[in-house]
Amino acid sequence: MPSQASGPAEAPPESSAEAQETAAAPAKENGVDTGVQAPPKQKSWLVRHFSLLLRRDRQAQKAGQLFSGLLALNVVFLGSAFICSMIFNNVAVTLGDVWLLLVVLKVLSLLWLLYYVAFTTRRPHAVLYQDPHAGPVWVRGSLVLFSSCTVFLNVFHVGYNVSHLHCKSQIELVFPVIEIVFISIQTWVLWKHCKDCVQVQTNLTRCGLMLTLATNLLLWVLAVTNDSMHHEIEAELSALMEKFSGNETNTCLCLNVTVCEVFRKGYLLLYPFGTEYCLVCCAVLFVMWKNVGRRVASHAGPHPSTPPFRLHGAIFGPLLGVLALVAGVCIFVVFQIQASGPAIARQYFTVYYAFYAAVLPAMSLACLAGTAIHGLEERELDTLKNPTRSLDVVLLMGAALGQVGVAYFSIVAIVATHPQELLNRLILAYSLLLILQHITQNLFIIEGLHRRPLWEAALESKPEAELPRRGSLLELGQDLRRVSLAYIHSYSHLNWKRRALKEISLFLILCNITLWMMPAFGMHPEFENGLEKDFYGYRTWFTIVNFGLPLGVFYRMHSVGGLVEVYLGA
Repeated sequence: MPSQASGPAEAPPESSAEAQETAAAPAKENGVDTGVQAPPKQKSWLVRHFSLLLRRDRQAQKAGQLFSGLLALNVVFLGSAFICSMIFNNVAVTLGDVWLLLVVLKVLSLLWLLYYVAFTTRRPHAVLYQDPHAGPVWVRGSLVLFSSCTVFLNVFHVGYNVSHLHCKSQIELVFPVIEIVFISIQTWVLWKHCKDCVQVQTNLTRCGLMLTLATNLLLWVLAVTNDSMHHEIEAELSALMEKFSGNETNTCLCLNVTVCEVFRKGYLLLYPFGTEYCLVCCAVLFVMWKNVGRRVASHAGPHPSTPPFRLHGAIFGPLLGVLALVAGVCIFVVFQIQASGPAIARQYFTVYYAFYAAVLPAMSLACLAGTAIHGLEERELDTLKNPTRSLDVVLLMGAALGQVGVAYFSIVAIVATHPQELLNRLILAYSLLLILQHITQNLFIIEGLHRRPLWEAALESKPEAELPRRGSLLELGQDLRRVSLAYIHSYSHLNWKRRALKEISLFLILCNITLWMMPAFGMHPEFENGLEKDFYGYRTWFTIVNFGLPLGVFYRMHSVGGLVEVYLGA
């Protein structure tokens, strides 16, 4: 009996479940969720197979990036160990040993660059896509400028070594020649292929790019830390003074004093461009490494709807910027004339730091005003993932660390020595204002890059006005008029904000060009004023300045590119 009773007892739940499903069907048709979930649909074999291939492709890309990154890391650690050993134990590991290692790395990088151009890019379906945001005009222009200056730097180095041929080793003569060949071929390849998104031989390409990047990074580290050439020049000048005084010296002297003076001045003037070139190459190679295996839409173009660069009635920003540019050029020329003499008078240092003490507060106030206007704007934040913008922000923040670091070292040296002179107070004010200006300018540029450009919003609003509506032609005309009036009212309401942003952007562009020009072409009062050099010692302060100043020049150059984007988007 119990078993017979259990049968009828279980039947009603089944019937109720069927009733629920039957009742849920019309409810789902009416858009009502009854809480009953339908069984998940099984994906077809083709979809599952395609998803598996995509997953394997992503895993292969991550594995290739990891392996090539580890390769570059090991090469950098090996080269850094050689350079540090040369600094701390110059007997066991000499500069010639470091040069020999770098020659091997350059030859390997050159072989890969030639293979990439001759074989990889010519394979079928090798470069189907190109990154429209990679390698903008200002990056490629700076690449050519710095490479040309670095080639001339090595030409002066070769000439200086040849004039001391009787006391130079073979590696000292060969190293600059190999570097000229390396720079020429690398610049040509990067100029031609910086936008490539390679789809074949991806692992080999990643490893080659990382090897070349590591080589450029080690060249930068050596240029920052190696002051042997500067010591040699100073020792030769001291030996010449002793020789003119009638004393004998064992220092290697030049065969032709006039020619050596030209080579010496050219080398010291162009020395910072070598570090700048290495930094720009590292940035371009990293972007190419990120683009290996990447698929970009074939119709994408370099900002197809970006408006041209026009002043739009801006007056005060360009006028103030031109005044700062003219003043900076005058100070630069006067300072360079004084630098060609035996010593620089202290009043010229005072003029230099007074110029910065006047320009930097104006730039900081302009950046703060621009950031406040960004907060008042009605433009939406661009929250879409943008790898190029993310890289721009990282480079902007990273490059700012150079000048900020040098400024903090100067502050410590000045405060510790209890300065009372006007020049030392100006240097302290200059360091503090430089830190403030970097912070405010980074906030302004990053905020502007994350704002949606107005021309994009305008392009998106046009199709809405052009959509055909049902009804009479009179109703269509009224709708178009209503949309046009709303569009005009919206953008006329933001007119003063847009104009203020354009004025501020133009002023900051010209000021950053001025502050880029002065240190880029050989004006380095931070090293020549003697205060920090006496406090930290020659070698320590030489390393700090050579680390910070090239990053500072790169920061000014990169800021100009970001400010142009902010100007066009306003």
